[in-house]
Parts: sequence; structure tokens; C-alpha cells
Amino acid sequence: MPRGLYLPPSQRSRYQTEPGVAAPDVTVVIVNYNVREFLQQALTSVQRASAGLVVETIVIDNDSADGSAEMVQSQFPDVQLTVNRQNVGFGAANNQAIRAARGRHVLLLNPDTILQEDSLRVLASFLDATPDAGAVGCRILNPDGSFALESRRSFPTPAIAFARMTGLSKLFPRSRFFGRYNLTFLPTDERCEVDALSGSCMMIRRDALIDPETGAARLLFDEQFFMYGEDLDLCYRIQRDGWRLYFEPATQIIHYKGESTKKGDLRYVKLFYGAMLLFAQKHFKGRNAGLLILLLRAGILGRAAISATGRLLRRLAPAILDLILSSASFAGVALWRFGSDAIPPQLLTTVTPVFSISVVALVAVLGGYRFGQRTKLRYAVVAPLVGLVVVAALSFFLKQIAFSRFVVGLGAPLSAACMSLWRLVWRGDRERSRRAILVGSEDVADRLQTTLLDNPQPPLTLAGYVDTSSDRGRTEQSSRVRNLGKLSQLRDIARFESAGCIVFVPGALKNEEIFGWMQRLRDLPLQFKMLGSTESHVIGKSSVDELALPSLVEADQALGLARGRTRHRLFDVAVASALLLSTPVLLLARSLGSRKSAVLLSRFNLLLSVIVGRRSIVGFDEQTEYRPPVDYGIKPGLFAVSESVECQPDMDRRYGYYAMRQSAAIDWAIVRRRLSEDVRTQPGGVAE
Repeated sequence: MPRGLYLPPSQRSRYQTEPGVAAPDVTVVIVNYNVREFLQQALTSVQRASAGLVVETIVIDNDSADGSAEMVQSQFPDVQLTVNRQNVGFGAANNQAIRAARGRHVLLLNPDTILQEDSLRVLASFLDATPDAGAVGCRILNPDGSFALESRRSFPTPAIAFARMTGLSKLFPRSRFFGRYNLTFLPTDERCEVDALSGSCMMIRRDALIDPETGAARLLFDEQFFMYGEDLDLCYRIQRDGWRLYFEPATQIIHYKGESTKKGDLRYVKLFYGAMLLFAQKHFKGRNAGLLILLLRAGILGRAAISATGRLLRRLAPAILDLILSSASFAGVALWRFGSDAIPPQLLTTVTPVFSISVVALVAVLGGYRFGQRTKLRYAVVAPLVGLVVVAALSFFLKQIAFSRFVVGLGAPLSAACMSLWRLVWRGDRERSRRAILVGSEDVADRLQTTLLDNPQPPLTLAGYVDTSSDRGRTEQSSRVRNLGKLSQLRDIARFESAGCIVFVPGALKNEEIFGWMQRLRDLPLQFKMLGSTESHVIGKSSVDELALPSLVEADQALGLARGRTRHRLFDVAVASALLLSTPVLLLARSLGSRKSAVLLSRFNLLLSVIVGRRSIVGFDEQTEYRPPVDYGIKPGLFAVSESVECQPDMDRRYGYYAMRQSAAIDWAIVRRRLSEDVRTQPGGVAE
């Protein structure tokens, strides 16, 4: 075991829990919640920083849904791991670890941090050399290398809270009056005593937390603080017990803060300012306390209003854009027709607003601004035509607005074109809305995946399933569909998987439970659908998506299929020619690390055979034994219609469906799908 820091013999016995076994110099405590990749980096940095020390590491996982616990078990077997069945909060989870800690010092460390190689030694040495120090922190760097202001802080007072909430602390950071909260008037490389340190990296002397005589915890986190403020409260109580807190700039860490909570989010505002309010109510009394609480309440309301307004504007952005484009289209045609001097005022003040408002109102009534519907072109075409009818009807009754059939007749189609254009350019939530999570059993998920794979242009992409038959987390994969976790983690799973659709299986949950989940997830950009009783379609609020394919047709029927072979040939030639002409661009992209470009270039030797007609862009895979029936007229392809499976009837059924329904749109969908799959199967490949 590596030799630790020097400790006088008279003090060593206080920390030995077993005869002949040296107590750890440092216990590293990490509370994790859904940041697996960051946790992996943090634990690796702890291992590197442990050289020459005896270090124990304790990870408390707060019911993560991203496979964090499995990663720790497989990659860091020496770490003491505790997995909570629910998110008990940051403070409560830290208390679990503190009670189990055996080290002379306890390092509280966030999972989204990276330690410098000397961090543990520098901080432990400081505490050993400074008897009055109860805790010490180091320089915390932002991901861009800048100094993080939370490295050192003062307790909030009315003056400090006012300066921070009004932004004066940022305007005058060098002022000793306005810059007191983060001590910005002090050099960042100067050691100093502080009121509070950041809980993202704070080493605390064990004697400040654990009674050395009884071994019982005497100073723990206040579990009233669910998130934020608990480190400020702990620092206050450490000092109240007679210890001092120090900022030591001799070492540093990187903190990728804000991964689990974004600061513009309304939930963050409530948690952060609510924690400050709780701190003030708990520790401050008298007149100043009342003023501080008043300021904090004002801050909560102000920030909440800003956050809510921003969120509302983001949701209304498509409607606002449609309103602007439709108004501009109508007004532009009127200006062209009449000129700026002769244009009738009522055309701009009455006709244009009526038309634009009618268009936006109709799209809204049809549900065209809901998530997953905003980029659909049908709303951009239908609404302006209805708006045209509304204006025409009004002009029949109100002769004073009947100015020009030319303006009305051209303004509506121009509006439709402009509204369609941004929907074509901005993909927005189009792809995400198709990414689905099934809430049901593994068997149903397997059958649904098979159905979707049979369809060359499926309405959904199944990310995985949440098993309602048990309360287990992720399990070993026994099917082609990933088990994403348990039902209680559905909210987090939807976020991590970038899902845009939740498909509930009737009978897997009671209707009451389904409706409850819809309410709890209503603030996320999600569509909710129900799987049909025959598992051949999913039912949404305003749609029924067919999943299953028709039965396999006989070979002689396939001969008469209207495949549009001429159009198919034109598609092949156009795509192959475009790829050949784009060779310089693809070579440059490959040199810059583009995996998709590398995959396309690997097929370049086959493009000439596509142009001369021996192959197609989409067809069957020559590298497998499967060959579709000759009468289907399907050639070898650069991209296969379907992945190879052993079951001949299944393959015939898939290729038969392709033969019947082939179109440029289906070919393009298959190319994109296979291209992404090929990228992922490359060594280290991740779809771009």
C-alpha cells in the first residue's frame, strides 16, 4: 500500500479502524446523478492524484438512469459504491458517505470535475500543517480555463445580495464593496481565509465532521437543502464550531458545472434562490435578515419572470415567424403593386393583419405549433389558402378593403412559399420527434422493433424500452432492443436519449398511471402515443401511424408493380454523379475527421457501376448469401434495403415491400439510416 502523508505516532491510533491497518489519508466522496462520462473522468483523475497516498473513494449514486453504477462496478472495482433507489438529494447522499468515511480528511468532489495530479497531496498537506483549518479549497477552473468565481465566497448579507442580484458585482469586480461575494477584488493566486468554499471540491478535516472520541458524525449536511446552498450552510456551521476555512491556490481542478441543471431553467432558479432563502431564514436574525429575505424573494420573482418569458418566446417563435413572413409577403406584394406613395393605408392596417392572424390562428388550431408538428409543410400550405378565403369573404361584405385581387391572389401563395421555406431549412425537432421510447415489456419491444425494421421508411425509431414488469434498472441485454432502465427514471431517460415520443403499451400500466406520467412529463418536448391493440399502429393526439407491412405479394404480382423504374434509375444516376463531383469536398471532410465522408469514399469504386446500371444506390448486399427474387428487379446496392437475417421469408417480405413502395424518399431514408449504422460500427464510431 502506498505510503501516506506523515502523521505523528500519537495521532495515528485515532484513525485506525482495524489493528495494523492504516487509515486512509483521504476519503474522496462523490455523489453522482446521471453524469456517467464525467464520473468516469473524475474517478480516473482521483486514481492519478492518489500516488503516494492511501485513498479510499466512495461513490453514492442517486438512482441514475444512464448506466453510471454499472460503469463504476466494471471499471473501478476498488471504489465503494452505494446505489440509492431514488434521488435523495445532494446533501443526504453526502451524509451517507461521510458516515462511512475512514480517512483523516474527507474530500467532497463533484462528479463533473477533474483533479490535478497534486490536488489531494496539496490540500491534505495544508490541513496537516494548519491546525486551525477546518476545510480548504483550491482554484476551480471553468472548462475554458478561466477562474471560476465560486472558488471562494462570502456569506450573503443585504448589501452583498443587492450587488449580486443587480449585476453591480460584475460591473465593479475590483470594488471591495461590490465584489465581496466572490472576493473578486483579491488576486486569484493569493491564499486567503474565506467564509465559504465550493462543495464541488472542498477537503474537510475529519475532526470537524466526526467526533474523534465516539466516532459519531457530529456535523453533516442539512438535508433540507435538496440542491444548492448546502455547502454554504456546512461552511457556516464549521466556522461556528471554531474552525477556519482557507482558499489554497497552489493546486487546481476543472469543473464542468451545470451539466444536470441549466441556469436558464426555471427549476434552477427555484432551487438556487430557494436555497439562499432557506440559508438566510436559518442563520440570520433581526432587521438585516428581513431585508435580505425580501431581496431574495424579489430575486426569485424577477429571475423566474425572465426565465418564464424566455421559455414562452421560444415556444412562440414558430408562430411569430409565420406572422412576420405572412405579413411581409402580403405587404411586399401590395408595395410592388401600388408603390410606396399610392398604397392604400387600409391594406396595411386591416387586410394584412387579418390575413396574417387568420393564418397563424388556423395553424395553431390544427396543432401545427406542437412539438413534432412544427416543421410539417401541410400547415404552411393549407393555412394561407384559408387566410385567402377569409380575406376574400370579408372584402365581399366590406367594400372599403376590396382593393386588389392581384395583391390577395399573389400574397397568399407567396406567404405559403415563405412559410414552407423555413420549415424545409430548419429541421428542428423533426428527427427527435421520431425517436421513441416504449413503455412496456421486452417482448412487445422486440415485436415492435421487428415491425419497424421491416418498414424501409418507419414512422418511428425505437431508442429502447422501459420495462414496467419490474423495478430493476438497466439489465443485461437479452434482445435487440435496449433496456433503458426502470419506470421511475422515465423523465431522465427521455432527456438522455433525446427522445421526442413516448409510446405506452395498453395494459402495461393502468390508464390512471399513463395519464399521471403525461402530466409529469408535460414540460418536456414530447409526444405521447398509444400502441394499437394489434401492434400494427400507434395512435397520437391527431394521427395514426401505420407500422406493419402488407402481406408478401407473389412474384408474378411484383412484375406489375408500379415501381417507377425510370425515376429509380434517374435517382441512382443523379446521386452517383453528385457523389463523384463532390470528391474534393468529401476528401477534405474525411481529413477533418468526418466518419460519414470516410464511409462514402469507401464505396467510390462502385459508383461507375451505378451510373452504367449494374448496381443501384439502394439494393441488396452482395457480401451476404441472400438474393431477392429475380422478378423483384432489385440490383446489388451500395446500401442494403435490410440488414441480413437468417430467415429467408422475412427477407423476402422486406424486399417485396421495398419493390412495391420504392421511391426516391424511401431510398434516401434507407441511405441515411445505413450510413449512420456504418458510422457507428466503425472502431470508435459515433454517428455524426
